[in-house]
Amino acid sequence: MKILSALLTAALLLAGIESSHAAVRIADDPGGQIGEYLSRYSELRASGQTVMIDGLCASACTILLSTIPHDKICVTPNATLGFHAAYDFVGNGRTVTNPEATQLLYSGYPSQVRRWITRRGGLTPRMIFLRGKQLQAMYRPCYVDARAPAAMPSHSDLVDQDQRGFFAGYGAPLARVHK
Repeated sequence: MKILSALLTAALLLAGIESSHAAVRIADDPGGQIGEYLSRYSELRASGQTVMIDGLCASACTILLSTIPHDKICVTPNATLGFHAAYDFVGNGRTVTNPEATQLLYSGYPSQVRRWITRRGGLTPRMIFLRGKQLQAMYRPCYVDARAPAAMPSHSDLVDQDQRGFFAGYGAPLARVHK
């Protein structure tokens, strides 16, 4: 009976450890609409889960650096972040850089990421990539866990006030960023 009780206790402890290490895995995310990412990341931040970057996270995907706590982000050796200036669609498939939105994106990034971007000429229409040892020096390492989902959780219509303030006034024109 004591052995059974000890095994049950150990199983419950391990189950608790497993759930506390749950992670959402980003493996190949080229970006998209800013509003969708703000909603997703709001839910993810509220869940307390860790975000594991295990591949490309580019364009609007990088907003996670502004919304997810630093201690809830980890990177694998495969992690790559892609940054560029925000832009608006102006018709006929044309785009124009939006300086105000670009400044908002830039100012939301952690200071070490901003310094890295600045050393490479800032946010421009050209994509720049942060990866390897430089990225691993900024974020804690994580290791791929086959159980981590490869997609972001579904988003809801609720975006918390902090994130609304971050992009206040930029609604529809900033619906997408360059991929």
